[in-house]
Amino acid sequence: MSLSELLNTFANNLLPVMLVSSAGYVLGKVLTVDPRSLGRAVFYIFSPALVFNLMTHNELDLGQALATAGFTAAVICTMGLLAFVLGRLLQLERPHLLAVILTVSFGNSGNYGLPLVKFAFGDDALAVASIFFVTTTILFNTAGVVIASLGHSTFKSAIGGLFKLPIVYGVLLALLVRALGIVLPLPLSRTIEIAANGAIPVMMLLLGLEMTRVQWSHSFRALGLGVLKQLLIGPLVGLLMAGLFGLQASARQASVVEASMPAAVATTVVATEYRLQPQLVTAIVFLGTLLSPLTLTPLIVYLLR
Repeated sequence: MSLSELLNTFANNLLPVMLVSSAGYVLGKVLTVDPRSLGRAVFYIFSPALVFNLMTHNELDLGQALATAGFTAAVICTMGLLAFVLGRLLQLERPHLLAVILTVSFGNSGNYGLPLVKFAFGDDALAVASIFFVTTTILFNTAGVVIASLGHSTFKSAIGGLFKLPIVYGVLLALLVRALGIVLPLPLSRTIEIAANGAIPVMMLLLGLEMTRVQWSHSFRALGLGVLKQLLIGPLVGLLMAGLFGLQASARQASVVEASMPAAVATTVVATEYRLQPQLVTAIVFLGTLLSPLTLTPLIVYLLR
């Protein structure tokens, strides 16, 4: 693994994501741009269209989709359990411990992970990454919300919230279209394709906009654990789980990279909503995103061999 190979991999795959996200960061600092409004556009329009388009146009069979979903759940559970054990060993206070568990368990598989997988491995891997993203979204809006709520929300209400996720309906409709062999009318197909093609650029801009809201935390033990565990242990857990679930080729590449993403920006929203150490959570997200090329670049080189 030579230095030139690492630099080329970074320049061709991670740098484009960083540059577009940086443009979003500068835009958010210079102008008054509401990330929530753009986030809603991603949530209600772009993400469901992207997932639907990928699932209906790529040769991703049900068995592979289920294996990827199982892999995702296993990675999230393993990372959360490891964070709990290490947090207890470091004697973190309960709010700090829960904040670390939340950020370590749920990586940025959408805004950051999807464009990175597309650039590094292509559309076949992107279809697999979309399943990882959907599964993470579902688990985040159930288990993740329960973790953050500290008793303010029940698991029943979190499950009910699943029916408010447009991306879930995108998956169900895609499965129905494929199962019945439905051919969409050309105007509808092109409309979905346009929205799907816009999803990744908008996600990258949104990542930068969200970074403008960073607040720093003085909980250095929790901050270090949250950042280093996701970036260093995440790839190891991803590689181990990929072997256990029998993922090969593009499925392995996409899944392992998604498992190695820094903390999801969405964790800051939930942490703020439920008053779960929002300063700590946003600091973990920002610092993890900033340092992520140091671990993701050699990981991509390794997976491409």
